[in-house]
Amino acid sequence: MIPPIASNFVAGETPEAALAHVETLNDRGVSGILNLLGEHYEERPPADADADAYVDLVEAIADRELDACVSVKPSQIGLDIGDDAFRENLARIVEAADDSGPDEAGSAGTFVWIDMEDHDTTDVTLDAFERHATATDGNVGVCVQANLKRTREDLERLADLPGKVRLVKGAYDEPAEIAYREKSRVDEAYRDCLAYMFEAFDDGVAVGSHDPAMIEHAKDLHAEHGTPYEVQMLMGVREGEQFDLAADPETDAEVYQYIPYGSKWFSYFYRRVRERKSNALFALRAVVGR
Repeated sequence: MIPPIASNFVAGETPEAALAHVETLNDRGVSGILNLLGEHYEERPPADADADAYVDLVEAIADRELDACVSVKPSQIGLDIGDDAFRENLARIVEAADDSGPDEAGSAGTFVWIDMEDHDTTDVTLDAFERHATATDGNVGVCVQANLKRTREDLERLADLPGKVRLVKGAYDEPAEIAYREKSRVDEAYRDCLAYMFEAFDDGVAVGSHDPAMIEHAKDLHAEHGTPYEVQMLMGVREGEQFDLAADPETDAEVYQYIPYGSKWFSYFYRRVRERKSNALFALRAVVGR
C-alpha cells in the first residue's frame, strides 16, 4: 500500500487506480499522461509484460473515453536488452494505440509519448519517434531535454515531422562536455529552444515545466505565433496551478498531468523528493491540508 505522502506523487499501484485518477482530473479540465513505473530491465520477460500492460492501458483509455495518453520509457520495454526487443515492444504499443481509433467521427487513437532517458539513448529514441510518427501520421510524441547541447539541432530535425515534441529542462546528471550544468544556462537554452519550437513546429508544442517564467514565456510565444501548445506538469507538483491554468480562459493551452502508477512506486517517489526539497513540502502540505 502506498503511504499518503507518496500517494500525492503516484496515482496507485493498479491501472484501475490510475484511470480513476484521470477521471477526476478530466472533471476539472486537466488531461492525463499515464506512465507505468519501471525501467532498465535486463531480461525480456518483464519488458514484454510491461509492454502488454501498456497495450491493455491504451485500450482501457479508449473504452472509457478518457482524455488521456500514455508515456513509455525505452529502457522499460527492452532497450537495455537489445534493439529488437525495444522495436518490437514499442511497435506493439503504438499499433494498439493507433488501432484504438479512429472512430466514425475520425478521431485518432490513444496518443503515445516516448520518454527520453540519458544521453546514451538519445539517438535511438529519436529514430524510434521518427519511424512511428510518420507511420501513424503524428499519433506519437517524443521528449527532448534542453540541458543537452545537441537539442537545438535535434529540434531542427524534428520540426517537419508529424507528432508532438515535449521540451523539458532535463533531470539526468550528464557530463559537462555534452550538457549545460548551470541553472541559468539551462534556463537560457530552454527559452531558446521553446522560441524555435513555437516558430517552426506546426503540430503543437508541449511545455514540460513547472517554472512559472517558462509558462509565461510560452504564453507570449503562442500569442506571437499562434502555435497550439500544451503545458505538462507532474502529479503532486503545483497541482493548484495546474487547475488554475486549465480554468483560465486566457491561457488557450491544454493542461496535462503526468501520472505515474504501479508497484515500483518507491524509487520514483524517492527521486522526486531528492530532486527538490520543495517537492517534499508540496506532498506534506497536501497530506495535512495546508
